[in-house]
Amino acid sequence: METLLLTGDDFAALVSMDDCIAAVEQAFREYGEGRLHAGILSAHAERGAFHIKTSTFGRYFAAKLNANFPSNPSANGLPSIQGVIVLVDATNGFPVAILDSIEVTVQRTAAATAVAAKYLARRDSRTATIVGCGRQGVAQLTALTRVLPIERVNAIDADAERAEKYAASMSERLDLEVRAATTIEPSDVLITCTPSKQAFVRELAPGTFVAAVGADNPEKSEIDPEAMHKSVVVADVLEQCATIGDLRVAIAAGVMSRDDVRAELGAIVAGRATGRRSDDETIIFDSTGAGFQDAAAAAMAYERAVERGIGLRIPLSPRTGRGLG
Repeated sequence: METLLLTGDDFAALVSMDDCIAAVEQAFREYGEGRLHAGILSAHAERGAFHIKTSTFGRYFAAKLNANFPSNPSANGLPSIQGVIVLVDATNGFPVAILDSIEVTVQRTAAATAVAAKYLARRDSRTATIVGCGRQGVAQLTALTRVLPIERVNAIDADAERAEKYAASMSERLDLEVRAATTIEPSDVLITCTPSKQAFVRELAPGTFVAAVGADNPEKSEIDPEAMHKSVVVADVLEQCATIGDLRVAIAAGVMSRDDVRAELGAIVAGRATGRRSDDETIIFDSTGAGFQDAAAAAMAYERAVERGIGLRIPLSPRTGRGLG
């Protein structure tokens, strides 16, 4: 048997944003029904960190090993986040595919925001603010427009020139009114996807839906604890959010506990919990990223790659079939 090697370009050619949203929504539904479990293991390095996220999905098991080294772009000319996903046949343990994790992570993270917006944002949401105009910011806005009638967007970044370029590019790409901004003004949807270690969102207008995407390790923070306390909070995976998300900061500040979270998104998607109850509710989706998102996206890419003959096949295991133990 051979293992299929899929690059980021392969994944992008095999799985569209709409496909990824559908796969991630199904994964959240199955997680909410108790059919999937998310696991995470983290380790710190001198200049960065590693984390492994795992989950089953259908007949597969996936493990994503990601490295996060914030200084990489300037110091080494490498992405801040990089790694691989190993997709395994859960019926026999054979590693059927190895995928570059960058494209999968970008797309499935944005897809999770779209799923959350579908269930938690006001259906007539037409304005959005994106804080963080990097690659994730591009994917986030692209995914958001798949589920909401967004018309006007403010783009904010620590690098003003990057915000200007983002606004021009996304205006043309999505046929929207996107403009660069310097401050967060009230909008129907707010998406934060930054590496910030200091909370910068403090005031939220009634009815706003917030996707807090950036805080995915204990050192990061985007949403002020009081803003969390005053809002309805929905977690992707409660235990993860309590240890590495913005919820962790609110708990540490003594203004929230795990019990204050309304629900996990999966329970809402599965119809086992209530999402938005009124147009006036301000709802924050604490998005830390779950292994079942990776598993669902990787499984879809692998099956399509097999059907279409895409990818490089490599013989990882001995052909004899004999193990060492």
